[in-house]
Amino acid sequence: MVAPPDNDVIWARSLHHSHNGSPGLGGVSIGVRDAEILAVTGPRGSGKTTLLHCLSGRLVPQEGEVWFNSVPVHTMAPRVREQLRRERFGWISADPELVPELTVWENTALPLLLRGVSHRAARKSATEWLERLDIAAFAKKRPHALLQAQRQRISVARALCGAPTVIFADEPTATLHRADRAQVLRTFTTAARSHGITVVLATHDAEVAALADRTVPMLDGRCVATVTLPSKPEAEGRAACSLSV
Repeated sequence: MVAPPDNDVIWARSLHHSHNGSPGLGGVSIGVRDAEILAVTGPRGSGKTTLLHCLSGRLVPQEGEVWFNSVPVHTMAPRVREQLRRERFGWISADPELVPELTVWENTALPLLLRGVSHRAARKSATEWLERLDIAAFAKKRPHALLQAQRQRISVARALCGAPTVIFADEPTATLHRADRAQVLRTFTTAARSHGITVVLATHDAEVAALADRTVPMLDGRCVATVTLPSKPEAEGRAACSLSV
């Protein structure tokens, strides 16, 4: 095994994975720096979701290595990977995946409650994030009583509430209307930057990708190139590209 760079929170090398014989990843190598927002872009079926699952420990690649803070994730026992995901990672998907029996604040506070944080402290933190996402008025309701856009805001609040080191966001606003999408993304990315959270964001939407520090386009299970987005003072449209296959 090759040791990952010191400044990469997430580092993966030569990831291969297939689904029932169909290739998902074909030798992907990628590094994500501390507090960076990285957008993985590409059309449906390009391997974005499979990559996020491998990087987050939800899926063990059939070949290759995944490291988190210089610790190998791909060799961890399932119970240890589960603990890592619960304590250090947040997850947002297009489907909010809320627990129907729990109220809005309980769903939001779930990462903290699973760690043994007191109900009082967990509820306080959950309420703060629900307020930032303009959903606190529904704190005592259950998911079935809410609209899709409201449930998705809860999913974002839950990921942030756990104070993770890394948030993996798989098409987090794909089901939202334009206005809702803009507000949720603005709150999410602002919160991630202010709290120093690393974000790996999978999206096919150019407007969503534009919020990232860097993009990695994918096609047919491979990284096509790494694109570093220009900072605001720089001329519009400039970008530095380097092959990352």
